Amino acid sequence: MRARRDPSDNWSKTPADRPRRRDIAISSGLGVLVLAVLLAAGTIDLAVFVGTSLALASLSLVYYLTALTTIEPEARPVERVTIQPADTAVAELMLERITVPILLIGPGGRIERANPAARAFLGLGGEGGLLSATLRQPRVLEAVSAALRGEKGRAVEYSTLAPIESHVRAFVEPIRLELPGPMPWRAMLVLADDTSSKRAERMRADFLANASHELRTPLASLSGFIETLRGPARDDEEARERFLSIMQVQTERMRRLIDDLLSLSRVEMNEHLPPSGAVDLCELARDVAGALGPVAANRSIGLSLDACEGEAIVHGDRDQLYEVVENLVENALKYSDDGGSVAISVRADLTRDAAEHSDERIAEGSGRLTLSAPPLSSEARYGVLRVRDCGQGIDRRYLPRLSERFFRVGGQKSSPTSGTGLGLAIVKHIVARHRGGFTVESAPGEGSVFSIFFPAVRKSATDGNEPVQRGATVS
Repeated sequence: MRARRDPSDNWSKTPADRPRRRDIAISSGLGVLVLAVLLAAGTIDLAVFVGTSLALASLSLVYYLTALTTIEPEARPVERVTIQPADTAVAELMLERITVPILLIGPGGRIERANPAARAFLGLGGEGGLLSATLRQPRVLEAVSAALRGEKGRAVEYSTLAPIESHVRAFVEPIRLELPGPMPWRAMLVLADDTSSKRAERMRADFLANASHELRTPLASLSGFIETLRGPARDDEEARERFLSIMQVQTERMRRLIDDLLSLSRVEMNEHLPPSGAVDLCELARDVAGALGPVAANRSIGLSLDACEGEAIVHGDRDQLYEVVENLVENALKYSDDGGSVAISVRADLTRDAAEHSDERIAEGSGRLTLSAPPLSSEARYGVLRVRDCGQGIDRRYLPRLSERFFRVGGQKSSPTSGTGLGLAIVKHIVARHRGGFTVESAPGEGSVFSIFFPAVRKSATDGNEPVQRGATVS
């Protein structure tokens, strides 16, 4: 904002030109001092000293009052600040470009202004609505009401768990506007997303707790084998080879566990930030099927792919979606019997209901559960990928716990050949970050179907500045 002096303000005297009242007092004091010196020297008598001093004091008083009331006018601002139209345009541009959500709340709690970051953060359709209809946080609303009454602003922290966990710090400050009417106060609301820092703190604590718990068993095994090799089996060639083989398996398990923990931590760190890329689910399914085809062939498991014709473009990060699909197919192969079959299917442009609930059931009375679901939208369309195996299936009572960390069906403990128990937890968090859905259907003895679906990219978006992320096809 630029400030300039108004040409209509024609000052006759500057502050430096006006007689200062302090100088008047000093002059009168010096006069009285000179008269006192003359009286002491005998030049004047006491009557002349008193009369002259009273006259000098009277004149000083009159001059003092004259300088106060006539020479120095009533206090006025030195400069009158004016806002030029160009300044308003710059301020508007800055408000539109800043990435921090900022809102101006007017009387009655109505949103008078909101920058694009605030509209995206709160999902606002437009301005003029009530803040309480969008932000249901009593402490924040109380702080805004206090600011509208002119009270001191304050900072408020709040957390939400649905649809995505987030931690926000809200700063509320009162603003007085020179407007006609009985309600000149407005409240400026600034929202700062602290989710990343909160997740980082929790991630460190969870990582230490989980790693120390899950690594205890393989570390104990390694310690026991090392003691045996250094003692009774020192000269036993056959036992040494067997123990070293088991130690290698345990070491590999610890490596997988640490990799999964780090992967889960990275996903949780950015879960509140949706991805901005575009991915073709059909191409992704072909890449995963090609990469895991040899694994299926080694066990004589038929791995089939029923991809949709054309493309199924969805919003997403290709590396993370590849990890999701690979995880589901690996699980299907792991829990399928030798000589069984695993089927991957991809469909495009389905409604939320069609994506979440398949028309075909694997068995009468099979259990179905949605482990993660996107926000409701009647206009949204989704790309869907389903992985079906013909394994032993999962009992209905275990379905709600499938995405828990370290949970294994039947409560089985860690073993060298079992997984880490983190695969489906990683899948759920990646799906949640992509604002998608994750469902499971299973029946004992009939196998299981795991489905994931993500918001589809409209055709106009793929023709614009959102290129589809592609990877090398594995054959």
